[in-house]
Amino acid sequence: MNVLPHANGDIPIGPEDLIYTSAYTDQSGAPALRIWKIAAGAFLHLSYFDGVQFWMNREGSEIWVVWPATLTIEDAATYLLGPVLGLLLRLRGVTCLHASAISIGNCALAFVGSPGAGKSTTAAAFAQKGYAVVSDDVVALVEHNGGIFVHPAYPYLCLWPDSVTMVCGSDKILPGLSPGWQKRLLSLPDNHLKFEEKAVPLGAIFFLGERSSEPSAPFSEHLTTNESLLALIVNSYATNLLDQNMRASEFAFFSRMLRSIPMRRLRLHQDASEIDSLCDVILQSFSDIKNESQLATGSV
Repeated sequence: MNVLPHANGDIPIGPEDLIYTSAYTDQSGAPALRIWKIAAGAFLHLSYFDGVQFWMNREGSEIWVVWPATLTIEDAATYLLGPVLGLLLRLRGVTCLHASAISIGNCALAFVGSPGAGKSTTAAAFAQKGYAVVSDDVVALVEHNGGIFVHPAYPYLCLWPDSVTMVCGSDKILPGLSPGWQKRLLSLPDNHLKFEEKAVPLGAIFFLGERSSEPSAPFSEHLTTNESLLALIVNSYATNLLDQNMRASEFAFFSRMLRSIPMRRLRLHQDASEIDSLCDVILQSFSDIKNESQLATGSV
């Protein structure tokens, strides 16, 4: 068993209460993730199906990790820079979306949706068109001076092999995240793609919905306030682990955000390779959003 050294002592121990069991399972039927609280919630213990385990304190200021000898530190890092980071930020009071984000001008566009909807693929397609990537998988949202900002994460995207072919071409070979993972690592600097290094004001959120057989797909459509709020809650990190106060705070944050941040649903084409058309729809939709805003404020 490998242990990442920690400056402040041993891994937290004590009576554990199971508080979360993932609906996703491995081939044997075991939950992909289980989470316990220790010492009445002073610490959390996360255990993945492959033996990687994390502990963190309630303040989100300390973290411990161990992994089996059959795995590598890169295997552990794939969790650390994804769901574990999302949970840790939530403990620090930062609302996070399970999303990807790019920068257009001085605005960030966030893409949310169910697993496999194409969030990272859409961000990668925009990166190939010269737009900067702000974040992948974890989109951290922070209120500042009355606005909502997206903070940058790390300069790479995680893509399934078919997405690499779709966005980069069949001759593109990318390294894996780790020996045990199928996802590939698209390093932005290594591929001369842009990364946004500063926090960017959020301009719009696009929900990647179901694929449609309609000839007009892909296309964008409005969401009601209730639909938008539900989509945000479903696609936020660690929703199942929030206590009553954290849930109330999240609800209030999203309600405030939707007063100024428009959200649109994208009906995707049945052919996932129509990614360029999807990017065009997003750009046109965002242009329409800006025009609507200018008309509403009388600035045109």
